[in-house]
Amino acid sequence: MIIRSLRFRLLVGAGIAIFVALAVAWGVMTLLFARHLERRAEEELRRNALQLVAGVTQGQSGLAVGTPPTDPRFGLPGSGLYWQVSVGNQAVRSRSLWDQQLERGHHSHPTPDGWTFGSAGGPFERHVYVLERLVTIGAGRPPVLVQVAEDGVSVHIARAEFSEELTVFLVLLWCVLAAGAWVQVSLGLRPLGRLRAEVLGLKHRPDARLSDSHSAEIAPLVAAINGLADARQSDVQRARQRAADLAHGLKTPLAALTAQTRLLSENGAGSTEGMERALASARATLEAELGRARAALGRYAEPGVLSAPAAVVGRLATVLERTEKGMRTDIDNAVPPDLRLSVDEADLTEILGALLENAVKFARREVRIEGGEGMIAISDDGPGMEPDVAERAMARGVRVDERGAGHGLGLAIAVELTEATGGRLTLGRADQGGLLATLRWDRNTSAPP
Repeated sequence: MIIRSLRFRLLVGAGIAIFVALAVAWGVMTLLFARHLERRAEEELRRNALQLVAGVTQGQSGLAVGTPPTDPRFGLPGSGLYWQVSVGNQAVRSRSLWDQQLERGHHSHPTPDGWTFGSAGGPFERHVYVLERLVTIGAGRPPVLVQVAEDGVSVHIARAEFSEELTVFLVLLWCVLAAGAWVQVSLGLRPLGRLRAEVLGLKHRPDARLSDSHSAEIAPLVAAINGLADARQSDVQRARQRAADLAHGLKTPLAALTAQTRLLSENGAGSTEGMERALASARATLEAELGRARAALGRYAEPGVLSAPAAVVGRLATVLERTEKGMRTDIDNAVPPDLRLSVDEADLTEILGALLENAVKFARREVRIEGGEGMIAISDDGPGMEPDVAERAMARGVRVDERGAGHGLGLAIAVELTEATGGRLTLGRADQGGLLATLRWDRNTSAPP
């Protein structure tokens, strides 16, 4: 499942982390921009407020503003820029206020010590920023509240526009950072890919080990895998030695029992056919198990090993021609001398030995061995096999010829060894009418120059 993928988890985690970080950045930057706009508004209001204070007079006739601020927006009703000077019930306002008045800022407590900046519900039902201060015009007179205000709509619009543009920019930035995270994760996981390739190499060679050139974070895993490979190699070596010991330990007693059985039969001690068949079965089973052990070891054969099948067939043919049946059979070795197969020579000898022995056993007069790129074909002019019989013949322990001395294990061993070396064995009908056994290896073959 993709949710169990380490790459998927890292990418999702990085994407979420980047999104959260950019969301926080969006909020902070929007807030900072709003604060900047408010400071700029406060500075502009402060300049107008100083001009306003310079023109305020308080005499017998009440408050007056001799020289109001020069910004023309103060003379336009509802322009968004306002001033107001008040004391008690008296108030002088800018024309921009028309019939409205300024309220005090929220949580604002103006004092003669300095200007107070805040927000308030402004005229014309609009939110405004208010700068206000209590100013004493003359001794013994009550302080005058001086207020200058600016409509907050422009600030809100500027902040909204900045927020939208910032959102687009941060989305694009998220895409760029997500792509960067993908590259980073890919580069970070690349050593695991190289480690996987080396681990796959351990399947073919029990003596292979992972290299020490991996990064420090992977080094403990490499050491653990190498330790496991050491233990596996030791187990394989012990199993191989035990198989050899078993073979040597059982072959001699079986041979002695067979000889004693024949002596008893020759001396007229009665029929020993059942005992001979039991001993032959025990020998065949022993050879089969040893063959399967060799097949298991063949799975760890070093890749890149080449063998010359023509030479192997020649040696096997020399041995088979000395047997009673082989003396009456023409064994035609038509394998090209320059053909090379990606199979260990010992494994190829076991495979071809079982197939050639079977072919000589059932052939009438001829056995032919041919070879091509990545394949060997063995055919004979014997009775052959029907497809269903051929399928059963390659199964473990099946005895096709009940009258012969075989136990149906040779073909099964050949199949297991062939599959262990990366090939496949198929049975069919030969042109001579007998059995056609075809061996194929998908791995590359080559010939010497």
